[in-house]
This record gives sequence, structure tokens and C-alpha cells, in this order.
Amino acid sequence: MIVLARLLRRDLALLLGNGRGGPLLPVLFFVAVAILFPFAVGPDAPLLARTGGGVLWIAALLASILPIDRLVALDVESGVFDQLALRGVSEELAMVSRLLAHWLSFGPLLLLATLIAAALLGLDSTTLVTLLLGLLAGTPGLAAVGLVIAALTTAVRGGAALGGLLLVPLGVPILIFGAGALARPDGTALALCAAISLALCAIAPFAAAAAIRAGRES
Repeated sequence: MIVLARLLRRDLALLLGNGRGGPLLPVLFFVAVAILFPFAVGPDAPLLARTGGGVLWIAALLASILPIDRLVALDVESGVFDQLALRGVSEELAMVSRLLAHWLSFGPLLLLATLIAAALLGLDSTTLVTLLLGLLAGTPGLAAVGLVIAALTTAVRGGAALGGLLLVPLGVPILIFGAGALARPDGTALALCAAISLALCAIAPFAAAAAIRAGRES
């Protein structure tokens, strides 16, 4: 646990203070979509309230792509994972830390930004609560998919762009059940969204670690 805590502190410092926009880029993108959407569909308040939740889910999916390029590439290039392996720290533990840091760097801020975005789109309180619960359940899964894609594409030229293209279809199941919960208030869709997200979070550290090792041996 001490090693994990040290890794998490370092990873958070890396993702929050890298001088390239850090956690602000996903949040600004998310809010920008909420600002621009009414200009696209017009000042129809019932239409905005009916479609706003789905639009914010798509914005959250796309916002989660933005930090991918700095998740593991810099540490792979500088040999950080090799040094950790020499010290007996497994790649799986390093990826667990990176996954936690990745979600913490954008997830909570995205949830706070949802309050602003919901006000801009005129969402009612019931829709807002369902949207917040869905994003709370689904964004860890999006972070997990992003981590795996970042590890797989770190040695590929233009990997960030490729990662964005890969994350969109892989995030569709979370999007379907997360946005679907807005139309099904019985909680079934939210439970399925949380289950998919949990499964992705359980698999991601092992898949990302295997990708890091494969890249080292190639």
C-alpha cells in the first residue's frame, strides 16, 4: 500500500501539473459543448432539456480522450517503468496507480462541470441526478479504456490520434447504458453501466501492463 500511495502521488503530480493544460482541457471541452449546443439547435428549452443529457454523455466520452497522449508515453520514453521493474514494482501495480490518477485528474472535475452544463441546458433536477450518477459510474470505465489504449499505442507514431479513434467505439457500451439511464429511471441501465465500468477497471491494469512489457521486449 505504501508503494501504491507513493506511485499515486507521483502520477497525480504528473497528470495535474504537466504544464499542458492538465485537467482543465477535458473540463473546458465539456463545458464548451454545453455552451455551443444551444446555438446549434436553437433556444427551444424543452428540446434542450430532452436531448441535453445525451449530449453531455457524448461530451464526457470525447473529453476523456484528451489526456490519453500523456498517460504513459513520457514514462515509457524515459524508462520509468523499467526502473520500477528493477526495483521490484510490477507493471500491474504501476498501472493501477496510473488508472486511479487518470480518473482523479478529470473525473471529479467533470462531475462538478456537469452542474454548470446542466444549468446551461436547462436540465431538471431528476435528469441531473441521473446524469451525475451515470457519469460517476461510467467515467472510471472510460478512464480504464483510455489507459489500455494509451499503453497499446505508446510506440506508434500518431498514437494519440489513433487512441482517440479506438476509444470512441470501445466506450460505446458505457455510453449506451449511461445515456440510456436518462430514459429508464428504474436503475437497471445505471447498474449495467456500473458493471461494465467495474469490469473494465479490473481488466485494464493487466492489459496495460502486458502492453508495456510487450513494447519493452519488441
